[in-house]
Amino acid sequence: MSHLRLGVNIDHVATVRNARGGDTPDPVRAAKLAEAAGADGITAHLREDRRHISDSDIDRLMEALTVPLNFEMAATAEMQKIALRHTPHAVCLVPEKREERTTEGGLEVAREENQLAHFIAPLREAGCRVSIFIAADQRQIEAAHRIGAQVIELHTGAYCDAHAEGDFDTRDAELEKTREMAAFAHELGLEVHAGHGLTYDTVAPVAAFPQVAELNIGHFIIGEAIFRGLQPAIAEMRRIMDEARA
Repeated sequence: MSHLRLGVNIDHVATVRNARGGDTPDPVRAAKLAEAAGADGITAHLREDRRHISDSDIDRLMEALTVPLNFEMAATAEMQKIALRHTPHAVCLVPEKREERTTEGGLEVAREENQLAHFIAPLREAGCRVSIFIAADQRQIEAAHRIGAQVIELHTGAYCDAHAEGDFDTRDAELEKTREMAAFAHELGLEVHAGHGLTYDTVAPVAAFPQVAELNIGHFIIGEAIFRGLQPAIAEMRRIMDEARA
């Protein structure tokens, strides 16, 4: 079975840095440690309010990384300009609300199909792989395919939340929906990624889906790194993913 890639999101290293100001802990140092620990890519979300990752972080990541950068961003003119200046390996469009703590739900593609099609065209022309972060919903997947996205990332938050709350009927239903939509998207020719809220306890069933090419995991790994260290935290996630995939 194909190698399942792990993208490590380093946003919340920057969150800790920004809580006090100054330069430490450095998210670029975290990204390099993640590379050394076997991460296949690095994810960073440059939010409109710059609450964690900064513009200079993106500049330095582009210079320092030898693995691909997955640049998460809202579909705004400002972010498009930044992405076109850097042309990272991948651009992942995510919904963004100022008041939310983290990304809530997937992007509404079907309702904004024409606008998003025009938005991603220059990114594709510049050589970026365009990914769209969406719910495991057939209508949204079909719209993402129509507008020319090469990749979708399925939002696993509802599955992980149900697991944490002990609502196992909802958890199993969300997991099955993710499985079905991963297969559906793959049949359309889309590359399928997944992420949001995944932990050591929840990652294996998603990692086992053969159509999923990449998992993007951040908050849990950074939190676990406080106790284990970043490289051991990533190594354990990699081990669980690989066992599930095998």
